[in-house]
Amino acid sequence: MITLGSGRLSLCCRLLCLLLGCVSSEAIIATVGTDVTLICNYDVQTYGKLSVCWGRGAIPSRGCASEVIRSDGTTVSGKLSDRYLLSGNLDEGDVSLTITQVVESDSGMYGCRVEIPGWFNDHKHQLTLTVVAAPPNPLKVETREVRERSVTVRWTPVFDGGRPITSYRVNVKNKQEPWNSALSTEITNTEVIQVTIFDLRPATAYNLCMFATNSVGMSASSNVLTITTKEAAPEGPPLDIYLKALSSRMIIVTWKPPRPELRNGVLRGYKIHYREYDPADKQPNSWLYRSVTTTRESTVLTDLEPSTKYRVIIQAKTNAGFGPTSTDLLCSTMDEVRTTTEVASVESPSTAATKRRQDISSSSAAYTTTTVESSTASTVWTQSTTSVMSVHPDPPVVKLKEVRGNTITLSWTPGSQGGSPITRFLLKYKALDAPWDYTRIDFSPNQTEATLIEMHNFTYIICMFAMNSQGTSKASNVLTITAGEAGQQRVDVVFTTPSDTRAAAAVGESHNSHLAAIVMPLVLVVLIVVIVTTWQLRRIKRKQGSLSMWVTNGAIRIRGSESLQEL
Repeated sequence: MITLGSGRLSLCCRLLCLLLGCVSSEAIIATVGTDVTLICNYDVQTYGKLSVCWGRGAIPSRGCASEVIRSDGTTVSGKLSDRYLLSGNLDEGDVSLTITQVVESDSGMYGCRVEIPGWFNDHKHQLTLTVVAAPPNPLKVETREVRERSVTVRWTPVFDGGRPITSYRVNVKNKQEPWNSALSTEITNTEVIQVTIFDLRPATAYNLCMFATNSVGMSASSNVLTITTKEAAPEGPPLDIYLKALSSRMIIVTWKPPRPELRNGVLRGYKIHYREYDPADKQPNSWLYRSVTTTRESTVLTDLEPSTKYRVIIQAKTNAGFGPTSTDLLCSTMDEVRTTTEVASVESPSTAATKRRQDISSSSAAYTTTTVESSTASTVWTQSTTSVMSVHPDPPVVKLKEVRGNTITLSWTPGSQGGSPITRFLLKYKALDAPWDYTRIDFSPNQTEATLIEMHNFTYIICMFAMNSQGTSKASNVLTITAGEAGQQRVDVVFTTPSDTRAAAAVGESHNSHLAAIVMPLVLVVLIVVIVTTWQLRRIKRKQGSLSMWVTNGAIRIRGSESLQEL
């Protein structure tokens, strides 16, 4: 047995390889479509620049088999194809071979031979290249057309990975949802480069990506598209429609928008159709309509006929058009209210005096409401019946609720609101003898009662107005109220609708004559009582001589036998 040291064995192997032409070898695996570099170097400092060749197959005893490229040590002197390159630095002895865009047919053995002067001195390096196929490269997708319920995309053909592409896959999902909820569509016709995806929702944002597949596998994902489909007309009608008659010529309509998933875009408005109800439906094309912006979900139908039933339907609108109509509903306007306006007659002094005596003799009531009637000596104004619809509200009807000392309590009933809701009520009053400079008090539209306190012992003229966004109503009926001690108050209700302050002042002047008619009879009665009392006292004095008497609350009471004092 011969035993050699490890150093001696390595040296012997080298000498044997030199004598027998041994070749170093290695294996390389590459993917189709990539660039592969096969390494080969020599020592320029020792040998200088040398000729080099690369061939396919085992390296023969001389040269290179199936030579693909050659260099003289300085430049490339020949090559089989532009795919073969010596991309290393030749001046430093780097003669590595680079093969661009390898295909499966590039697989095999490659040999590098560096021609060193002298026998058995050539440097030989041999490599085995294996090129394998791969999945296709990722696709590049772009949008071609977007509609309400579909989208069309196209892509550019890519490298197939060395094997033919067998199918494409399109994944589409709602932008707000995860990719595992995506809908996948398989395209087996690999000759197409465009596809249209249907059954999408209008006005909805989607994400879309694609994959290519060959026999090796599936490519990585393409670029992701974000696509928003166009708006469409709503698919659902407005909901919870409510109708209510406001007056003989107005109906208010309220509603809610369609369900969100049926709107198909941003709601831009509504169309309200209405017409008189016809049980026989003989007027199918006689609809009137009104458009309302989406910021409002109510409207008032005006200029309608009194005591008439109307059919109402509503449609919602997007930029793409109007949706389906709601179920038609019925609503009747109110009966027309006719209000009779009267102006009280101016009474003669004798008639007024008679009525005031009746008021004075009635001490059980805190105040008296007098209905003024005309007489033969009166100047009577013509009565008129009005029923006028306008954009202004109707005047309220004011009533006296209570007079207690210097406090007056009023209530009122609103009339028709007119073209828009009442925003406030305005109360105006003045003393009977004062000039017509209004004292104004504002009340909210929901208030129907008020109490005026700290009123002086005057006779007041009071009226009220209703106001809305269209303007101010005419004046209400005018109340003439006297504030003071219990048993002294009175109120004259004058049914009139003065259109300005002059008319109200004229009513005030008519009440001055009423006051004069009251005062004169009172003075006359007092004088008669004084005369009768004096006469009775003198008569008693002559009969019995000594009685002391005084008058309390209109009754004569005897206190005792004291010296008689003459009144």
